[in-house]
Amino acid sequence: MLAYRHAFHAGNHADVFKHLVLAQVLRRMGEKDKPYSYIDTHAGAGGYSLEGRYAHKRNEFEEGIARLWNRGDLPEALADYVALVRAFNGGEGLKQYPGSPAFAQMLGRGDDRLRLYELHPTDHRILQAYLGHHPNTQVTQGDGFAALKGELPPPSRRGVLLIDPSYELKTDYVKVLAAVREALTRFAECVILVWIPQLQLVESAQLPHRLQAAADAQAPRGWLHARLTVRQADERGFGLLGSSMFVINPPWTLHDTLQQTLPYLVDVLGQYDGANFLLEQRAT
Repeated sequence: MLAYRHAFHAGNHADVFKHLVLAQVLRRMGEKDKPYSYIDTHAGAGGYSLEGRYAHKRNEFEEGIARLWNRGDLPEALADYVALVRAFNGGEGLKQYPGSPAFAQMLGRGDDRLRLYELHPTDHRILQAYLGHHPNTQVTQGDGFAALKGELPPPSRRGVLLIDPSYELKTDYVKVLAAVREALTRFAECVILVWIPQLQLVESAQLPHRLQAAADAQAPRGWLHARLTVRQADERGFGLLGSSMFVINPPWTLHDTLQQTLPYLVDVLGQYDGANFLLEQRAT
């Protein structure tokens, strides 16, 4: 687990999709006066250089955020997301990419709480230097899965939980499902976002169905599952084909926003003729 560094993948198609959804959820959470807590189980470094050796080893951002950077026809939600990335860059060229904690910090208000967990010592040190001094923000080098017991329910009874491990170990799939079940048991109204890689693995294919069952049993406002497929597997069946965002207790506006945005992302981020999206929801 500690070998994983997100800097290799920062700003790729999966980041674009994940942070588009995260930004929309946090926008909706900020519409009510009552503060909320944002909990990130795998926070990473908080921000990543797109000019360094990590990003340029694979240049994955060129198939993601770079394809949107100079577009003049962005749908509203994507324009909002790109504007946040521009703000992170100081309004200049595309040199850095914000991680999930940076989006949460940019969209949070003074009394919203950030609870950020990261195991990798280097990424934790960078994250602590970047956000550790902000009010109502706590950066912890620790296991985000184990932290849920102490974080839920939050004091204001409003919360967003982001779960996006690397899935380098297949045990992460089991841990994600267990974490979602525990979170719903402790705080059924929590808005939970789970990022899932689209791989040619049984575990990857089965996790959305297992999350659906958990949400059906415990979540008062149902669930939404969105998947963006941008590429084919290589000749050995390997590669990140796309990704899913599974949102439990989603804002009621999220489905319509993604219905308008996902076809655009297929056109712009798709790397083969079969690029596609899936959008399904069960509201209660």
